[in-house]
Amino acid sequence: MDRLETRELGYFVAVARELHFGRAAATLGISQPPLSRAISQLERRMGVPLFERTSRRVTLTPAGEVFLVEAYGILDAMDRAVARARHACRSGPLLIATNPGTGSGLLRDLVAAHSGLPGGGPVKMVFTRDQAAALRAGDADVGILCAGDDLSGLDRTELATERTVALLPAGHRLAKRAAVTLADLRAEDTYRPEPPVAAVDELVDLVSVGQLIVVVGESAADRSGRAVVPVPVADLPDTLLLLAWRDGGLTEPIGAFLRAAREVTASPSR
Repeated sequence: MDRLETRELGYFVAVARELHFGRAAATLGISQPPLSRAISQLERRMGVPLFERTSRRVTLTPAGEVFLVEAYGILDAMDRAVARARHACRSGPLLIATNPGTGSGLLRDLVAAHSGLPGGGPVKMVFTRDQAAALRAGDADVGILCAGDDLSGLDRTELATERTVALLPAGHRLAKRAAVTLADLRAEDTYRPEPPVAAVDELVDLVSVGQLIVVVGESAADRSGRAVVPVPVADLPDTLLLLAWRDGGLTEPIGAFLRAAREVTASPSR
């Protein structure tokens, strides 16, 4: 069988999503007859039926269900290839995707080590709640992620382990404790399970004036100052931080940053 074209995969996926030839055609911006002919031709070339068609409904056959999984994989791989090609032509600073709750200490050490290595250069922070998506889309070069995140399509290496702490106003009744629990925090009106999308300094300011209580990694307490107290959260595990990049997308600037990360994590002070 001849090699399939991207257009054929796109037609098949559109019909598989809609399970309706008319709606799929409208989504693709074509009329229904050529779409039906293209799917029939694809089935003849493959030698298996991909859809069961009746006057009332369209469903995937077992072969169609298997082919849909493979088609998604091929299209995702093509998206990654496009992102890598765009990245290869992009000049400028190394883009680091990180959660707003990642503290300055870890970032400072990474950036400082990176700038001192051959191949190191300027960096720029990309603050986002979905670092993995930013990497896959080519909006960032490397990202600091948690081990529990969706890491599909990404290469990674272990970076550091952090205690989980709650940032509390210095005068808060819980700030005097050796540790707090999630139940303690959930009882507070200003507690937010997810930090707002903001720089660490902004989070600290919100906590200091009593408008926010939030859980972050221990390194985020580096800039807490006297007005904010970090208190360990007893019933939350330590967080394993990873450094990740697109699968197969290891460039020289990313390699330099990886070398810097290894230098930082090997330091006795960490």
